[in-house]
Amino acid sequence: MDINEIMAYLPHRFPFLLVDRVLTLEKGKNIVAVKNVSMNEPFFPGHFPKHPVMPGVLILEALAQAAALLSFKSVGDAPNPDAVVYFAGIDGARFKKPVVPGDQLILHVEILRNLKGIWKYGTYAEVDGQRVAEAEMMATLR
Repeated sequence: MDINEIMAYLPHRFPFLLVDRVLTLEKGKNIVAVKNVSMNEPFFPGHFPKHPVMPGVLILEALAQAAALLSFKSVGDAPNPDAVVYFAGIDGARFKKPVVPGDQLILHVEILRNLKGIWKYGTYAEVDGQRVAEAEMMATLR
């Protein structure tokens, strides 16, 4: 998926659209997507001025956006314009290495289950083949 198709499925826009490209997607199973991290990101001047680091919560948000793309594509339907995907839980979040400008964040999401409209995902992000973050997430569409 390129950025135009991504924007057809996600309501997010700059500066909060955190998925640039989908590399692979297997409906009902998993997705691998990319977030290119640039010094032009609006959070870097304040986080931190002399040592820019991507906030961990935004890494989790990028993973959640990839998860939403996977879910919408898996059910074979673009979201209703009024629909919103909400976090229902984040478990076991770990941050293993800072993400800095120039990094290419590779987002991995696997569907663990979908029960009564609650989706559970196993997620992790990596840079240069090294895991930088991981979490289990739950979300629901409202």
